[in-house]
Amino acid sequence: MKLIYLILAFIILSITSLFIGVQDISPLEIFQLSEEQLHVLMVSRFPRLMAIILAGIGMGIAGLIMQQLTRNKFVSPTTAGTEDSARFGILVSMMLFSGSGQLVRVLVAFFFALLGTFIFMRILEKVKFKDAIFIPLVGMMFGSIVGSITTFFAYKEDLIQNMSSWLQGNFSMMIQGRYELLYISIPLIIIAYLYANKFTIAGMGEEFAVNLGLNHKHITNVGLTIVALITSIVVLTVGMIPFLGLIIPNIVTMYRGDHLQKSLSHTALLGAVFLLACDILGRVIIYPYEIPIGMTVGVIGSGIFLYMIMRRKAYE
Repeated sequence: MKLIYLILAFIILSITSLFIGVQDISPLEIFQLSEEQLHVLMVSRFPRLMAIILAGIGMGIAGLIMQQLTRNKFVSPTTAGTEDSARFGILVSMMLFSGSGQLVRVLVAFFFALLGTFIFMRILEKVKFKDAIFIPLVGMMFGSIVGSITTFFAYKEDLIQNMSSWLQGNFSMMIQGRYELLYISIPLIIIAYLYANKFTIAGMGEEFAVNLGLNHKHITNVGLTIVALITSIVVLTVGMIPFLGLIIPNIVTMYRGDHLQKSLSHTALLGAVFLLACDILGRVIIYPYEIPIGMTVGVIGSGIFLYMIMRRKAYE
C-alpha cells in the first residue's frame, strides 16, 4: 500500500468527519457559516477530529513499539495489561486525589501503566513456552486480574459509574477543553521516530543489541515509557480502545516489513484512518445516535484478530 493512498484516505475521512452530526453543516457552506455553525465546528467537530487522529496515531505506534520489543506480533497495550493498569491508576487517583486535575490523573495512570507493563515484561522473561499465541494470552489474563481488582475497589468505593466511562472508548464528549492532553503524544511520537532504529535492533535480542554497542535495557525502558504514557493519556481522555494497537502494526508489517523506521509513518496514518472510519461508521449506522468507538473498533478489530490467529503461522 503506497503512502499516498493512506494520505488521500486520511484527508477524505477527516473532511467527512467534520461534517457528520446532528447540527447540519455542509461543505458547500464552509465560507458562509452562521455563528452557531462555526461555534459547533470549532468547539465540537474539530476537537473530536483531532482527538481521533491523535488517539489513532498514538495507539498504533504504541502497539508497534511493543511488538518490536517483545518480538511478538500479538502483543499490544490491550493484550499486555497496559490499558487495564492505566484504568487502575485512574481509579487510584480518583480515590486518593479526588480534587486533582487531569494532569495528576495522567501521572498516576502513567505510573500504574508503566508498572503493569514492566510486570508483563518480567513475566515474559520467566515464561519458557514462547508460542506466539501463548504470550498475549498470558498478558490478557494478567490484564483481567488487574481489571478485576479495579472493579472490586470501584464497587467498594461506589465508583462503578465513574469507572464505566473509561471502560469503553467514546469520542462523543470530545469538546474544546477536554482533549488537549492528547497533544502530549506528539513529542512522544517524535521520540519514537528518533529511537526507531534502536528499537529495531533491540527487538533482535539483548545479545545482538549489546554486540552492536547498544544499552538494551535503556532502549527497552524508553520504549515502554512511551507506550505507557501514550496509553495513559488515551485511556484518560477517550477511554479504552481495544485491538487498535494490535491489528494496525500487523497490517503494516505485512507489506512494509519489521524495520520500525520504515513502518512508523504508515502505522501512524493507518491508525488514524482506521479509527476515523470506525468513528464515522458508528455515527451514521443509527443516526442521529451513535455507537461508542470502543464497541465499533472492538467488533471490527476482534474479527481481524481472529483472522490473524487462524493465520498465526504466517506471523510467528
